[in-house]
Parts: sequence; C-alpha cells; structure tokens
Amino acid sequence: MKMQKALKEKIPVCRDRVKQMLREGGSLKISDISVRHLFSGIRGLDLLIGNVSYVDPYEGIHFRGHSVSDILQILPKPKGCKSPYAGGMYYLLMTGDIPTLQDALEVEDEWKTRAEIPTYVVNMLQAMPKNTHPMTMLSQAILALQADSKFDEGYNNGLQKLDYWQATLEDSLNLTAKTPALAAAIYNIKYRDRKLVSADPNLDWSANFGHMIGKGWDQHYQELCRLFFGLHADQGTGNVSVHTACLVNSTLSDVYYSCSAAMNGLAGPLHGRANQDCLIWLLGILKKFGSLPTKEQLKDYVWETLNRGKIIPGYGHAVLRNTDPRFTAQLKFGKAYMADSKLFKLVEMVYEVVPHVLTKHGKAKSPWPNVDAISGTLQYQSGLKEFDFYTVLFGVGRMLGITANLVWSRAIMLPLERPQSITLDMVEQKIAELKVKKAFVVSEA
Repeated sequence: MKMQKALKEKIPVCRDRVKQMLREGGSLKISDISVRHLFSGIRGLDLLIGNVSYVDPYEGIHFRGHSVSDILQILPKPKGCKSPYAGGMYYLLMTGDIPTLQDALEVEDEWKTRAEIPTYVVNMLQAMPKNTHPMTMLSQAILALQADSKFDEGYNNGLQKLDYWQATLEDSLNLTAKTPALAAAIYNIKYRDRKLVSADPNLDWSANFGHMIGKGWDQHYQELCRLFFGLHADQGTGNVSVHTACLVNSTLSDVYYSCSAAMNGLAGPLHGRANQDCLIWLLGILKKFGSLPTKEQLKDYVWETLNRGKIIPGYGHAVLRNTDPRFTAQLKFGKAYMADSKLFKLVEMVYEVVPHVLTKHGKAKSPWPNVDAISGTLQYQSGLKEFDFYTVLFGVGRMLGITANLVWSRAIMLPLERPQSITLDMVEQKIAELKVKKAFVVSEA
C-alpha cells in the first residue's frame, strides 16, 4: 500500500528530527505556566506535539499545513462532486503529502476490504436497551472490536518498539474502515426499526454512510457527508477527544481502547454535542416568532439571551479569533442546496447579527461562529433530525485525525504522558512566596 510505503520512508527522517531537536534545544523553554493557566484548563500553553493539524487563531484549522479552502480545492474528488474523498484526506493526514486520485482511491479500496462488522458486534448493539445513547453504543462497539487488535497481538508476541506504528496503522485502517458502518448500524437500530443495510461497493467511504442509513438516492446528502466528515477530521491534539486518545495510547493501550475513550470525551456537552445545542437554539427562535424574525427582533432576542447569563451556541472558540473556515465552507454548501430553507436563512441572519452584539457585549473572546453554528442545521435540513445522533457523525469524521495522530505518536515513540499535579495548598504557598520576592525586589530598587 503506497500510504504505508510513504510512512516507512518518512518516519525515520522524523525520528532523526526529534533527536536533533532534543540535542540542540532540549533545555529551551517553550511556555511559562501561570496560576491562571492551572485554573483555566491550561488553555493557550504549548504543551503537546501533534504534527497532523494545527489551529491558527485567525486562519483556522490547517491540515498538514493546508487551510480548509486549500483542502477543498486540492484533494481528489469523485467525478462531478465538489467535496473530496475521505481516502484522500486520510492519506494527507497520515503522510503529509497531497494525494493523487489513485492514492485516494487506494485508501478507499483498502477500507472496503476491511469494512465488514463482526456479527458479535452487531448482536451486542441490538441487545442494548432502546434508550441507550448513540455515543454509548459507538464507544462500546469500538471497544468490542479490540478483540482483533493487531497491536495487542504483536505486543504480546515481542513486537519491537520501532515497529509499534505499523501495528497501530493496521488497527487504524481496520477501525476507520468500519466506522461508517458502525455509525449506520447504530442509526438503523435506534431509528429505523433495526434494519441494517450493507455497504455499496460502488460508493466511497463517506457516501456509503448515507447509503447505509437509507439515503443512497440522495446525492446531495452524500456530498454533505464528504464535506462534514472531512471538516471534522482533526483539530490539533489539544481538544478533548484527540488528547484523550493520545493520553490513553501513551500507556500503549491500542487504537480501540484509545478511540473508545476518545468518543467518551467527545460525548460531553462542552465538546461534541455543541452542534446539537446550537440547532435547538435556532429552532427555538423559529418557534418563538412563528417564522423568521426580523433582524431587530433577532438582535433583541440575542441581548435577552445574554442578559440572562446564557451563551450563544456556536459562537466563540477556545483558540479561533475569526470566523471558522469550516463554518464558511458549510455556509457555501447551504447556499447551494438549501438557500430557501427558513432554518438556513436564520443561520445567515444570526451570522449577520450575533458578532456585532457579542462585540458590544464585550465578554466573549471571539464573537465569530465556529463549525457547530451550522453543522447541525445542514444535517437537520437534509432529513437527519435525530439530534442525539449528531455527535456520532462528529465522531465518524474525527476518527480519521485521531488514528493518524496515534500512528505518529507510536512512530516518534512519544513516552507515557505523566504530568505532575500539585495541591491547592502548594499553589497558595507559591503565590505567597512570589509576592514576598516581588516586594523585596521593589524595595531594593
């Protein structure tokens, strides 16, 4: 497989780069930590290595150095389509090289050979209580696949540390190949009378998800799947889902343990279900006004929301200080396929109104929309109206970036992650000591 061959060539070079950085700059300081960092989720500190993607505060996510707009232009696409193959995105995330159409299709074909879900996993999903959350089902299904872990098998049989990445890649290919089918099985068991649909060998990885949930006729939805999964593929290693996977994997737990844990983090209200909360807020506006409000009505409603101490879902970001390019890409999709929808028109109106209100309000670090401000709307308007399933869709896309990061974590042999913790008493004592030291320096001056 060309992707594996490319990794075999690149990994030794990258290992040498790491060794050289440690030799030449191992004692250099990258970040200084403050007490405020300790109590704000250590935001803004350069603490983690993640070569797969990076979030620029003003330009947004960069996948292997390429912006969202670049990715949508340069990655190979199915004939007549505007959104790229997931196989091409995966090739890029793994290797850092822009794939050819042949490269993308090779990954797509490799996934097809590995995509079948074991019967025992389907039986387990069908046996779970009807009120089980879809994310619980996804996490459990991933964990159930661990029985076939190539990494676990290799480790127990003396696999050399230098080769850990190859077994991790095998597990990653197996898991990502099955992810759309797992998500579709969960959807069908939960919402479609348990009717499972086999994959169509003529469809790509992304489009097959639409096919397997009964939307194979809907080419627009297939196009949305390609866009949605690609835009959600990665976002650095600092977000909860990817960091969780890398943390668990640092113990040499395999891809399945790591990705199951990642989905548990993604399920949290402050992470993966933000798109759901944003959609609920938008639908609430339409319900309140009986239709689209005027801009003045919307402006008053936003101020009312803020004055009650609530946030505006989908606006603001921990890192971004500009409109999320992923929002812009989805806005373009909506204009092409659902411009007459009241819900989509409301998204556009909110985009015109909210940033100005948040700027005047003054408390938001960023008044601009993120990816969640529109992603739920596109799914809802495309007929997928089961809100609690949206985080699973997020997870399908994010699995691409998570597994790419895990392969590279093993490739450059990142160690067990084990930061030291300190007590509140120790923090207070340190503050007191620094105050005394500062006062002494001032008096000496």
